[in-house]
Amino acid sequence: MTDDAPRTVFENARLVFPDRIVAGSLSVSGSRIHEVSESLGGAASGSRALDAKGLYLSPGFIDLHTHGAGGADFMDGSEEAVVTACRTHLCHGTTSIVPTTLASRIEDLLSVLAIIATVREERSVTQDLPEILGIHVEGPYFPPEQKGAQDPRFLKDPDPDEYGRILDSCPSIVRWTVAPELPGALAMGRELARRGVVASIGHSNAVYEQVVEACSNGYSLVTHLYNGMSRLVRRSAIMYPGVVESALLLDELSVEVIADGMHLPRSLLELVFKVKGPDRICLVSDSMRAAGSDVAESVLGSLTNGTRVIVQDGVAWLPDRSFFAGSVATAERLVRTMRSVRGVSLPQAVRMMTLTPARIMGVHARKGSLEPGKDADIVLLDDDLSVRLVMVRGRIVVNAL
Repeated sequence: MTDDAPRTVFENARLVFPDRIVAGSLSVSGSRIHEVSESLGGAASGSRALDAKGLYLSPGFIDLHTHGAGGADFMDGSEEAVVTACRTHLCHGTTSIVPTTLASRIEDLLSVLAIIATVREERSVTQDLPEILGIHVEGPYFPPEQKGAQDPRFLKDPDPDEYGRILDSCPSIVRWTVAPELPGALAMGRELARRGVVASIGHSNAVYEQVVEACSNGYSLVTHLYNGMSRLVRRSAIMYPGVVESALLLDELSVEVIADGMHLPRSLLELVFKVKGPDRICLVSDSMRAAGSDVAESVLGSLTNGTRVIVQDGVAWLPDRSFFAGSVATAERLVRTMRSVRGVSLPQAVRMMTLTPARIMGVHARKGSLEPGKDADIVLLDDDLSVRLVMVRGRIVVNAL
């Protein structure tokens, strides 16, 4: 960022900070935020002034867990699918994204990882895409009882030769979801931590003692809390806390929640918020290809060997309606849902979609809040929290003002 770079000034905005909303203005120089002011206007000579019309000006949203959108899934195995899914999310305010894979044949996974990494390296910055922070590998190291919508044919215990090969082949992997009670999962957690990869607990039958042990072996996050994990378990008349209770109890664990209004009712969202607070909760879409589309049926995973799903009541279901098959939500819906939860303010709802995920992924020095020097990833929202403008790295890519 240089002082003589062309500047864009958003005037007459309601700036959404992590703890408050302030009327003011914000200037952008190049790809960075230059200045944040509690003055409503007064763009310097030579600057481009944009009237924000009293809209909320928020940091760009950060989605750490999404499988696709716009009719495309990251498992489709093409650059076009990656671009389509990312652009769809961008139109809904997601300026940073972590594409997520599903359990599959290892050779298929390696191919998909390479394609996403190519888009990240060659197209993410030069084209109108959200920044791809890295890749989230979900599975295949899960027990069959907690498969959810994952294909049971590919579930297995962690194999160090296998996951080592995957990690070596793709430095873009930044998080991995594993069931920590499986044989070899603790060693995998240590290896992930050694490589700087976020180890996350998910699709798990673990009880409290196993979760505590996981925390001592590199695990720091819980994937889609309440979905695909053990709850209070009775064994020989003795009750054991499951992953859900352990995640709520252990302060060292942050949690994802799918705040689409379907995966968790508002009463549970309120409980999670009261216990964990906005600094330990990140909102995720866990969206599949039907997100951002108006369809009644879709496919989870690749079109060639994925799972058919039904889209109804604002969520994707397996055909027998035994499990949800991912959400069809985009980021602004998540924020809207959380704002409707008792006790949650708009700054807190936004924080869970911006600064908290940025901290979890270690990018909070440059993303997640409106501060000079940070990336100019910006979303303008109206009172209904519909997206009116999106700026990514200083470039306006959506403008419905």
